[in-house]
Amino acid sequence: MRPRKKVWEKKRPIAVTIVAWGIVVLFLIRLYQVIEPLFRTKVFETGITSPLIVGMRFTPLGHDLFFSGVYLLLSLIGIVVLIGFLRMHRWAWVILMAWTGISLTIALISYFYSRPNYLVMASNVIIAFALNQADVLRIFRIRTDQGEQLD
Repeated sequence: MRPRKKVWEKKRPIAVTIVAWGIVVLFLIRLYQVIEPLFRTKVFETGITSPLIVGMRFTPLGHDLFFSGVYLLLSLIGIVVLIGFLRMHRWAWVILMAWTGISLTIALISYFYSRPNYLVMASNVIIAFALNQADVLRIFRIRTDQGEQLD
């Protein structure tokens, strides 16, 4: 069996660890957002007892089940991105940066029009700052210094 190839020769920068923990926090929040509506509507106790769609609109139960499914999908995608990020894949940095920007935009809109989720907003701001640290940009080959070669 051949030895595993190390992607990063030195210890990971603290910013990478901070981003990884931020993704874990967001995963736990999304997981809560999956389960909480299902408990509230008693889906686990009684099952689905009413229609999910009436006409062209969701019923309250349909709305809760739909968004639970969306949050479950986001949670699973977050785990895949976390694994890619910890393995230092460039695509993970790109997806995470785009995801953070979209999530911050949605959180800002939510701030003005409904009840904002401050924990998600704070996590996204920390992730955005950590992703733009010079060491992190170099590790993921987003930025190079003058004279530095990309592999």
